[in-house]
Amino acid sequence: MQILDNLEKIQNEISVAAKRAGRDAKDIILLGATKTVDPEIIQKAVDGGLSYIGENRVQELCDKYDKVHRAHWHFIGHLQTNKVKYIIDKAELIHAVDSAHLLDEIEKQAKKHNLVSRVLIEVNASGEESKFGTGFDAVLPLIEANEKNTNVQIAGLMTIGPHTDNTDEIRTAFRNMNALYEKIGVSSYHNTKMQYLSMGMSGDYTVAIEEGANIVRIGSAIFGHRKWR
Repeated sequence: MQILDNLEKIQNEISVAAKRAGRDAKDIILLGATKTVDPEIIQKAVDGGLSYIGENRVQELCDKYDKVHRAHWHFIGHLQTNKVKYIIDKAELIHAVDSAHLLDEIEKQAKKHNLVSRVLIEVNASGEESKFGTGFDAVLPLIEANEKNTNVQIAGLMTIGPHTDNTDEIRTAFRNMNALYEKIGVSSYHNTKMQYLSMGMSGDYTVAIEEGANIVRIGSAIFGHRKWR
């Protein structure tokens, strides 16, 4: 099956990139981005060794959640506050939090379910107006705003690489993210622990790994190019 061949190829490339960076590939999570992918196809990938699944849309995650087994679900898309309640008990990690308002809504819904929700702060590392995410200078204020919460833990940072073929620009953005990640990691916040640096997609994940990513979000390189519905 082509998907399983793709998975093997990507795992090999992750191993090579990790070795170049002096890292252990076992420390890097391969997250399958499954937007528009049918549940039976996702299940075949999971059965073939893909343990982590990332959905961009709330409705898709909810529709697929009970149809795909033995998977760890992440939410990787832009999340509206009025949709938090639908995924709060399903997503083990929410990748794209970029406002105190959203943090507070996640806190509210997590408290209702008596759970601690783990989230990543989305940073617009390239400064592109078309991208969601907060600026570098707004990350610490967001972390500080979350200190009052009891049911949300900030577990790391997330970004989408610059939309360019210039590898140097992509590398610089990822390197800046890693520097911020390391800086926060040695700071003292009781509601923040830097565990995950989520960056890199099908076109730039090897660069992301070389610059410190420990979650890479891969869609088309696994499942092929899809027509967005």
